[in-house]
Amino acid sequence: MNEVKTEGMRERTRRIVRTELTQVAQDLFVKNGYEATTVDQIAAAAGLSRRTFFRYFASKEDLLIGKYDLLEERMVESLKARPLDEPLWDSLRRIFDIGVNYFSNTERAEAIENTVRSSPALYARYLERFSRLQASLAETVCQRSNYAPDSPEPRAIVGAAFACLTAAQEAWYKSNKTKDLATLLDEAMASLRIQSG
Repeated sequence: MNEVKTEGMRERTRRIVRTELTQVAQDLFVKNGYEATTVDQIAAAAGLSRRTFFRYFASKEDLLIGKYDLLEERMVESLKARPLDEPLWDSLRRIFDIGVNYFSNTERAEAIENTVRSSPALYARYLERFSRLQASLAETVCQRSNYAPDSPEPRAIVGAAFACLTAAQEAWYKSNKTKDLATLLDEAMASLRIQSG
């Protein structure tokens, strides 16, 4: 029993340090630019040694893309915590609040997204992580419902929900961020409401 608790504590501590390193690094990327920011600068700003940094991330690139791992963990945990009798489409809308909150910090979020999209290598890794996020959520949908593990429906529903998120983001950017992202997401998801178990 103690081993389970210790392992849980270790994992929580690891997640906290990874989250803090990611936030420190993002601040430095916004301030100095991605290319100009070094691992040594990130480690120093976080109060860690270079060696300790590499216990949590293999590289600066992994750290930048690592935010999508954190997003995946948070969204999967959030979906698991939603009431089982809540319609799936509503549960997906609620877990997207995590993304809405992230993008509300527009300077940091936009700078990081621009950095990722401007680098073919980073963007390829982003697309891989984004696909993995959707697969993890689809797997969680299967665990929470009566879908067979090999059913295409959970992946299709999750993909449709993410298409609504993308459409809402595009409308938000087109409005020069004058419209409310959460409201745009509500509208997008309402236009494609899926009734499912």
